[in-house]
Amino acid sequence: MALRDLLQNVARIYDPTGVTSTSRDDCALLWGVAQLTDLPLPDGCSALGFAGKGNMARVPWIGVFHKDVNTDPQDGLYLAYLFDADRKSVTLSLQQGVSEASKPQHYGTGAKLRKYLKERGTPYRLALPPQLARDWQDGVHLDSADLGWRPRAYEHADIAARRYELNNLPSDEELARHLAEAVELLSHAAAVDRCFVDIEFPTADEPPVSFLGAHGVEGNEPGAFQPGNSEGYWVTLEGGRKRRRRDHERLLREFAAHAAACSYQAINTSIGHRDLILRTENSSLEWLVEAKQVPEGGHRDAVRQAVAQLFEYRYAYYQQTERQDPHLLAVFSAPIGVFGPYLETLGIAAVWPTGDDPVAWDGTLTAAAWGLVPSA
Repeated sequence: MALRDLLQNVARIYDPTGVTSTSRDDCALLWGVAQLTDLPLPDGCSALGFAGKGNMARVPWIGVFHKDVNTDPQDGLYLAYLFDADRKSVTLSLQQGVSEASKPQHYGTGAKLRKYLKERGTPYRLALPPQLARDWQDGVHLDSADLGWRPRAYEHADIAARRYELNNLPSDEELARHLAEAVELLSHAAAVDRCFVDIEFPTADEPPVSFLGAHGVEGNEPGAFQPGNSEGYWVTLEGGRKRRRRDHERLLREFAAHAAACSYQAINTSIGHRDLILRTENSSLEWLVEAKQVPEGGHRDAVRQAVAQLFEYRYAYYQQTERQDPHLLAVFSAPIGVFGPYLETLGIAAVWPTGDDPVAWDGTLTAAAWGLVPSA
């Protein structure tokens, strides 16, 4: 059965009432997806149909899994063809698993889960190639208000999506091309999991936070993380302790995901006080990265701090050890205006996020030359 026929047949015969049974045509169709041999699945992919367990699912769906990424829809990343409540449209979505996060000891099935999924999706979205992702921003809209917690969670678990009207489906060739694009997006999002280390699920009263790993070595060496409460955490430095806000870590992880999408390797394990370093296969030089929050009216101070720390770290970690000088890059939480050209005169490139959802990036001429932001 071709993919186009499969999607249309599910929409035509599926009945969300009653209980699942092998004698039901709609269950047999979905459960038989795994045995279909003519679906346009890219190499390494498999498909499964889901009709529910016990009671029929309010939203039927077909999952596509890549063996090198994930085969478990309860947790991790996968693709899903999600049918809306009246089965007049179907959306191919890059999804985060919701079942594990919805357990009572984590986020439950209400608003905290939906908030977690939306925030957890940000680094994944940032890792997607912009030219490809711009055609995958339809979102998931299942008319889920009366469908229970799970369809609402699917809407918030979306990372990238393309929606189809079932009475106007593209050709099988175009559907196959779109599925191949979705698998490419899945591979980029999965790279985030190789860069990021998740803290264990916090309790339902704690916010979701992802860290890029430990900045320093284990123990109480300078630079080691000492997580505190949900308002922030303390970092032990030579000469004292400094409190950092979660916003600093969010800026770092969002930029690291963006850098990974631009073919850089982002590293912050065992690098001492440095926020981040970048590497590429095509250069023997490292990029030394310093991230700074820009408070309202505080552009000058943020720039001064970034300059001071980049120069200090270049001296301490490279010149003192007779290593080759790195490229210097400052990452700011907001545009820095006239300070961008000033930093360029010091040999420092700068980038900053623009917008919020999805986040884009802008920066100085050197950052554009490095492929980190679009050319002017």
